[in-house]
Amino acid sequence: MSGSAAGITVGGRGVLADLGPVVEDNLHRHLREAREWFPHQYIPWSRGRDFDGPQNGEPWAPGQSRLSRAARASLLLGVLTEDNLPSYYHILLRAFGERAPWSDWVHRWTAEEGRHSIALRGYLLTAREVDPVALERFRMCQLTTGYRFDQDGVLQALAYTTLQEWATRVAHRNAGSASGDPVCDRMMGRIAADENLHMIFYRNVLQAALERDPDAALTAVADVLPGFRLPGHVAADFAAMTRDIVAGGIYGARIHHEAVVAPFVRKLALLDIGGLRPEGHQAQERIARFVRHLELVAARDLPPR
Repeated sequence: MSGSAAGITVGGRGVLADLGPVVEDNLHRHLREAREWFPHQYIPWSRGRDFDGPQNGEPWAPGQSRLSRAARASLLLGVLTEDNLPSYYHILLRAFGERAPWSDWVHRWTAEEGRHSIALRGYLLTAREVDPVALERFRMCQLTTGYRFDQDGVLQALAYTTLQEWATRVAHRNAGSASGDPVCDRMMGRIAADENLHMIFYRNVLQAALERDPDAALTAVADVLPGFRLPGHVAADFAAMTRDIVAGGIYGARIHHEAVVAPFVRKLALLDIGGLRPEGHQAQERIARFVRHLELVAARDLPPR
């Protein structure tokens, strides 16, 4: 696949240099709009008490959790996903390079994502919503397993991160609403607001790539979209947690279609781009076929792939 006159090549240096000004502009926009916040202010410390062990406190018991099964599974999967931040940092630096402004964005994004793990773990442990021993064992398993991105290339990374942040924003917001706990709902709303800004950054850069080389960018989207999986899929017991999340109406195929894929395709006008070469037309057709397939799956509300 060749790049356009603008110099974009999938996974090559051309895309990094060509999109650099767009990244810089959107980093400045992000810094203007991002709101400083402090995880400790969202954690219900007054609910906390010592656990068993060196503190000789009260052991955790299942009856101490007040969340629904679905909300608990969603928050647990959320914190385990955030725990793999070192892997995501490595993957993004490898994809985008270690030169500014790309590296400046990756560092800022990593710092902001770190808050999410702090807040989620603080809430789950202080409110005694999960078994702390199991949580730590899950964390150790998660980090020693790591995470591997399914695709290679700068444009594929942009397509994936746009979808991932979009989906995570929706899942976090829904988990907060389903929790029945105003404290949790407020915390998840704050985290979802971060994810929304992250999504806008990646979406804007992907939009610029589509304008500069629609054939290459559409091909990247077509590569990523059908096999998209949230990064938490490497978590131990992911299948069981996903079943609970789907059953609780927090996230499933219908939501994936209506709240993520359909607006993603519509906002970026992926099926309306003209003047394409054969590979661009083929990518557009692949995207359209997947959207039609997802509509059928969503009608049965099965989990997204």
